[in-house]
Amino acid sequence: MEVLVAERHRRIIDLVNERLSIRVTELSKIFSVTEETIRRDLEKLEKDQLLKRSHGGAICVEKEQSEISYLEREIVNIDEKKAIAKEAVRMIVPGDQIVLDASTTAWYLAKELPDMPLTVLTNSIKAAVELSKKEQIKVISTGGILLNQSLSYVGPLSERSLKMYHVNKAFISCKGVHLEKGLSDSNESQALVKKQMLEIADETIVMVDSSKIGIRAFSQIASLSAIHSIITDSRIEEKIKLQLLESGMKLTMAN
Repeated sequence: MEVLVAERHRRIIDLVNERLSIRVTELSKIFSVTEETIRRDLEKLEKDQLLKRSHGGAICVEKEQSEISYLEREIVNIDEKKAIAKEAVRMIVPGDQIVLDASTTAWYLAKELPDMPLTVLTNSIKAAVELSKKEQIKVISTGGILLNQSLSYVGPLSERSLKMYHVNKAFISCKGVHLEKGLSDSNESQALVKKQMLEIADETIVMVDSSKIGIRAFSQIASLSAIHSIITDSRIEEKIKLQLLESGMKLTMAN
């Protein structure tokens, strides 16, 4: 039995390191054990400093404060991110002024956007390059300190640049959406940029797959009251879905 437990622990660590965050409910299904068993597993693994427990799950220790390579992010939950991006595009109309963060989902949004009159402000090099192919879209890059891992700009210059503008809609993603603690990210510099994006927008739409909901990452961005709607996938837990709706949050499910 101990061998089985040790093997489960090893696989839990592998999953957390691969996905960066994972929920108790998902681990319970993967290993066909109770959620209580998984919670005990996570408690022990946290004591051994092999992961960090979060509300409803666990997050990777090694990458908690670091940037994840855009190549790595592009292969995680691809279908969900693309579906979420398509839903986000439906919320954009000609003449809009929008801001996009440097998330993979925002890049998919940039790819999906039709060529129509828009102004798009972004700290993402990948999104800016994608949008440059569309003649009617005016693209403004924040500038700032380049983060090689995500090909994005952060830092004081990026934050000051954002303060110069006002947009109708902000489309951002993050590492965690917590019912009580709000939005958070694994990287402090990105969190500060996203916070500024929220402040210049009339409306903020958060694009996250269901694995991020219930998670609390390292750096706080804002409370849930600072955002207007969430686009996620259909795998969101029914209990959390109801709690979000009860709080007045607009929730869109991507297919």
